[in-house]
Amino acid sequence: MSGHNKWSKIKHKKASTDAQKSKVFGKMAQLLTAESKKSNGDRNSPGLKSAIEQAKSVNMPSQNIDRAIERGTDADAASFESVTYEAYGPGGCALLIETLTDNRNRTAAEIRHILSLHNTAISAPGSAAWIFTRENNTVSPNTTVQVSEEDKEKIKSLVSDLTNQNDTQEVYTNEV
Repeated sequence: MSGHNKWSKIKHKKASTDAQKSKVFGKMAQLLTAESKKSNGDRNSPGLKSAIEQAKSVNMPSQNIDRAIERGTDADAASFESVTYEAYGPGGCALLIETLTDNRNRTAAEIRHILSLHNTAISAPGSAAWIFTRENNTVSPNTTVQVSEEDKEKIKSLVSDLTNQNDTQEVYTNEV
């Protein structure tokens, strides 16, 4: 019966890695669709080129990339919009949450719910954005906050929950 157990372990491990890949590929497809819609399918536009490079960096198959781009150029494609939420987390750490969604109200409610589970809330626009600087496609904090080990674990848990939300693209913090 040991062979059965070995197969079972392999099957469960494969299922968990496939689920992780699927989540990442879904987010990349959403990004590709949005960028494709903005550029009308022009693969030489900087935004779409960057999105294709990001998708290739996570080993997304080229067929999936092509399908996502075609979906963005389709006439009845859903319109995705980029929405940024700001919050302050445990230890006074600033959070910048970038999302790409087809329904602002649903995404806002989901982000608000996740933040409330971690005893924090969405803050006013501009209250945390000033801490971060955007250069090219990277976001970096201007100032950092020293937090305790306990707060680091809380922040790690919060960021994990936020990134597991389907519409969330990136979460940035200024904690050290």
